[in-house]
Amino acid sequence: MRLVADEPMRFWTPPLPCLPGFALLVLIPALAGCASPGQHESRCGDEIVVAGQMFHTGTRVVLWMDPGGYDAYRVERRFVPFEQADWSHSKDKLRMPNRYGMRLQGLTDDEIERFRGGGWDLAALQKIVDQFVLHYDDCGTSRRCFQVLQDNRGLSVHFMLDLDGTIYQTLDVKERAWHATTSNDRSVGVEIANIGSYNDGDDKDPLAKWYHTQPNGPTTIAIPASYGSDPERTPGFVGHPARRSMVVGEVQGETHHQYDYTPQQYAALVKLTAALCRIFPRLTCDYPRDDQHKLIPRKLADDQLADYHGVLGHYHIQTDKTDPGPALQWDYVVGEARRLLKEPTLPYDVTGKPIVFRPKLIIDN
Repeated sequence: MRLVADEPMRFWTPPLPCLPGFALLVLIPALAGCASPGQHESRCGDEIVVAGQMFHTGTRVVLWMDPGGYDAYRVERRFVPFEQADWSHSKDKLRMPNRYGMRLQGLTDDEIERFRGGGWDLAALQKIVDQFVLHYDDCGTSRRCFQVLQDNRGLSVHFMLDLDGTIYQTLDVKERAWHATTSNDRSVGVEIANIGSYNDGDDKDPLAKWYHTQPNGPTTIAIPASYGSDPERTPGFVGHPARRSMVVGEVQGETHHQYDYTPQQYAALVKLTAALCRIFPRLTCDYPRDDQHKLIPRKLADDQLADYHGVLGHYHIQTDKTDPGPALQWDYVVGEARRLLKEPTLPYDVTGKPIVFRPKLIIDN
């Protein structure tokens, strides 16, 4: 099954004014005279949907409404024969028709009644959302990730970031996606395509299957043939992790091994992060740090997590999670996002004063 639109692009740049967090429509009273009935309006192709409004990111986004998109509002399963996809054939495999819910934390009874039908206003959502949770999907591609979430596990996530840098949005950000347990009410989630990290005791066969390193050559991502034809939206795309060698680091107190994300994923993640931090004022563009201003690579204490407002990993929320793994280049993602937002660049020095420099993505592949 071909999910790729007939797009002649490999490297895609949206037209202006496609800037992170730039709202498409803000002047509601002017609607009466803004267009003729039936007039077609085209998108740039970089917009995300937040409380029914569209915001630019500056990178390619495929919405659940677009051809080839992934629609988490659907009850039916996506990757079974059509005649077996409806809920009557799925209810023995999934616990409930919906794979998402309503954000309830912090809402008054009156607000619950106003929003329960889906009619959120942006100002109310901005008071609630203050975390952006990064996952690796442990599936390798966004197509397979959606299959696992929608068809097999009855879960959801707002965004999926594929190997070629394509962002798929499956739900309006107003929805409470089921991706991060205690943080679901207050967070936005993204599943980044990557086969995952493995500790010293794990079977590392998936890494050997997915990543092939040539002698004196690059490391290439080899998507299994069982994933079907055209697994990426970019025609002919061949992925390479940013770093040739496996990255080794500590997560949850254990040594983990993981191959890095692709440069295309980093470029898109930076812009998505900047857009979300601009849209949601309570979402600080930083990651969890210790007293020495270094990344905390484990679950935050419950009181720390309750007070935390910013970008974080799944492993900061749950002790049994290791995503996004040791390979993610946090300083680059946060530093570049802050540069787009024209905020002081991190990390800090030992006195707590921001060090102003432009972080670089480590690429040696």
